[in-house]
Amino acid sequence: MKRVELSLVQKQNLAMEPSVQVKVNALQSNKKDYWRSLVAYWILGLCNNYGYVVMLSAANDILHQQTERNSTSTLNGGNTDRDCNYISTGAILLADILPSLLIKIIAPFLPFFIHIRVLICVMVASMGFILVAFSETQWMSITGVVFTALCSGLGEASLLQYSSFYDKDVISTWSSGTGGAGIAGALSYATLNALGIRTTLLIMLVVPVTMAISFWIILPRPQVIAVGDTNTLQELPFKEKVRILPSLFKFMIPIGLVYLFEYFINQGMYELINFEGIFLNKAEQYRWLQVDYQIGVFISRSSVNIFHIRKIWLMSVFQLINVAFFTTEAIFYYIPSFWIVLALTFWEGLLGGAAYVNTFYKISNETPEEHKQFSLGATSFADAVGITLAGIIAISAHNSICSLPKPQRLST
Repeated sequence: MKRVELSLVQKQNLAMEPSVQVKVNALQSNKKDYWRSLVAYWILGLCNNYGYVVMLSAANDILHQQTERNSTSTLNGGNTDRDCNYISTGAILLADILPSLLIKIIAPFLPFFIHIRVLICVMVASMGFILVAFSETQWMSITGVVFTALCSGLGEASLLQYSSFYDKDVISTWSSGTGGAGIAGALSYATLNALGIRTTLLIMLVVPVTMAISFWIILPRPQVIAVGDTNTLQELPFKEKVRILPSLFKFMIPIGLVYLFEYFINQGMYELINFEGIFLNKAEQYRWLQVDYQIGVFISRSSVNIFHIRKIWLMSVFQLINVAFFTTEAIFYYIPSFWIVLALTFWEGLLGGAAYVNTFYKISNETPEEHKQFSLGATSFADAVGITLAGIIAISAHNSICSLPKPQRLST
């Protein structure tokens, strides 16, 4: 864990005010605190993204539960072949990401009151689970999704900034934890769904509680001493943050594109891919595609200390190729086996997770120390921009594809 020299005000609330001088010493205070910080950041990453993943995994069920299942004749006046939700799961994606996008845009420019931010995150995540669990209307469900999204966005922007006070390895464990959230969220929802959506979501209230325990009990506090050294780092003023923002585009554009492509697939195409007569029904296929994707994400987000990718833009190119595969499959039904779709989904998850962890690891290694805290927080909103665009495009694509005749699938 890094040692941090802070002023008296900083000792009290660890808030990064412009006048506060901070000195970062890369030496670890002790091994125990080092490992505690790694474990805590893994759990924080898991808890922060868990609700977000659950809401996306439940998107099809949320829409199906509160709206009548409409034939596509509603969309095109006559075609009843395709089995489509009247509203795309992209609508849930937008509700899940727009609040997160807003938070990620403004959070890096706000005073860094970390304890208040985490408390807000825990409270709104709990409220989100409760609202969706007891919702009787679509707007109430959407409101609950918005609350979980607020936690995800605020938590990611804040805890990535806070990671600058610790060893750079916490970026790896944080990323692994967020990948673990994908598996835990999607898998737990898929398996607990037999209990009913209400009971499942109420059980998941244990996650915000675990997040609070991890932050306030497991995570060691940064060591603070009085400022007395002239070799210090100053919190960046607002104008300086704006000035360095363009230098982050080399990180933000590739990761934004990767997330645009993969979430277009996840929330636009998954629900339109249906293999009839197999061991899973249509709703179960959607849930297990989400699980499969998250397994790929977890593996790649946990791999940066073993395998580091420097050319991040390659992931966006490969993900665009995946868009072509999944979109044409949703239109033409030409892939003969569900197992092939599972393999492509796993590959898609590997690319998405690799783009995330390698981007933030690269920032942590290559960004000047005085810019690191802001850079980590600011870059986190690039994926939210990509996901937002994906949700908008997914809704339009959903309606267009649902208006097409249902093709005959090739047999194996």
